[in-house]
Amino acid sequence: MRLPRTHVLFIALASLACAQADDDAITSPAFSVGGGVAAIVNGGGHYEIPGLIVQFSTSGIVHADGRVSGNFHHSTTADGELVEFHGMVTCLPVDPVNHRAWVGGVITENLSTHPDFQGGIFDPGHDIWFRLVDYGQGADSPPDRTTFVGFEGSAEIETSEEYCALQIWPDEDARTWPVTGNIKVRS
Repeated sequence: MRLPRTHVLFIALASLACAQADDDAITSPAFSVGGGVAAIVNGGGHYEIPGLIVQFSTSGIVHADGRVSGNFHHSTTADGELVEFHGMVTCLPVDPVNHRAWVGGVITENLSTHPDFQGGIFDPGHDIWFRLVDYGQGADSPPDRTTFVGFEGSAEIETSEEYCALQIWPDEDARTWPVTGNIKVRS
């Protein structure tokens, strides 16, 4: 898959932002877990769904007072058409034992040209979600994993809040894809 120059630039900038967030997490009390922050989820890279390569980035914070903040992005080309969503995090439950996170949000921008991803539930303001897991780093660690995004009505789930409350995680990481890149889930 050949990405347009603007997407390559966005991915490079997102990767740089994630790397910078990692540096800040080490040196800045505002970004360290415990300094007013209950959990941090960030990362990016790509994953392959049969026939598609999806680029993604995510950055979310669960603040000590329960508020959440952050953004995410997923982009691919299907049938020669762009499928690209940007979103704002609205809920972010974290499983600190298994290093899993469920990212719920709202679409802030839909740049999709694919007709199956335009209008209705795909418009800005509608709910969108995905889940991911951090398996650590190193040669002995399996790759981190994530899912493609879900939308209002997917699997009979109507809202991001409902998705976050359910914290669905099928056995054996079903419906998740190995990530080339890195995901960090810290709490």
